[in-house]
Amino acid sequence: MAVAGFVGLGNIGAPMAKRLLSNPDGLAVFDLSAEATAPFAEAGATVADPLAALGEAAEVICICVRDDAQVREVVGGLLEVARPGQAYVIHSTIRATTAEDLAEIAAAKGVYVVDAPISGGAMGAGDGRLAIMVGGTDEALEVARPVLELMGSMISHLGPVGAGTRTKLARNMMHFVSYASALEASRLAEAAGIDIEELGRIVRHSDQVTGGPGAIQVRNTTAQIDPDDWWYGVMENVLSLGGKDLSQAIELADELGVDVPIARLGLDQLAFALGVASSPLNTGRNQ
Repeated sequence: MAVAGFVGLGNIGAPMAKRLLSNPDGLAVFDLSAEATAPFAEAGATVADPLAALGEAAEVICICVRDDAQVREVVGGLLEVARPGQAYVIHSTIRATTAEDLAEIAAAKGVYVVDAPISGGAMGAGDGRLAIMVGGTDEALEVARPVLELMGSMISHLGPVGAGTRTKLARNMMHFVSYASALEASRLAEAAGIDIEELGRIVRHSDQVTGGPGAIQVRNTTAQIDPDDWWYGVMENVLSLGGKDLSQAIELADELGVDVPIARLGLDQLAFALGVASSPLNTGRNQ
């Protein structure tokens, strides 16, 4: 292990950093808020001030700030006191090109940069069950892994710098489109006189059993499926059930005067998305 550093003790950063208090070689933290750093000082961590002091103290430095500009500012400050062999681990969701640019700049000083955005929210951060999506070299991950393993139960090395961020964007695209779809479904249920809080409890319960939308991500390609492939029959069955249920939901929405554009688009795209249609248009309507 090595001394761990953590920059940015916000809603996600603080519970992540608390996991690093168990690092046998110690933890140094930096945040502009004294209120944010106080609990760490009480727990035995070193509170670095200024940022350069953290750069001088730590070997693996995790960065969890708001945006690209803040990440660039933090990395720039750390590089002023950089030592060869250090690793800067960027957990913020930034542009992949930002991570690539910073990795190139840091390499000139012998410093590793990995982009390592996370999924799992504050709950996953608190109990060390985050999924951490890593982009970087094998050598960089070898340096950072012992620290990452204190925070995450799934460490996925996805390719060179930038790959972690691109994975996070794909994952979050599904996440937030699902939010929009969930609220559209809630409007339909509300118009039908259904208790939408109870609907939410039903959804969360069943998604824990089935895996939710991610349960359909079982193939290693998005290409259309050959009719002779075993998966073709599986996805045809999913299409049959999904097309029927979406059609009936849209019929109910029409009866109640509820606009459901996401459901209509989902029905149009379903067969193509499942890999059993050659065109993305009007592929689910007749199921």
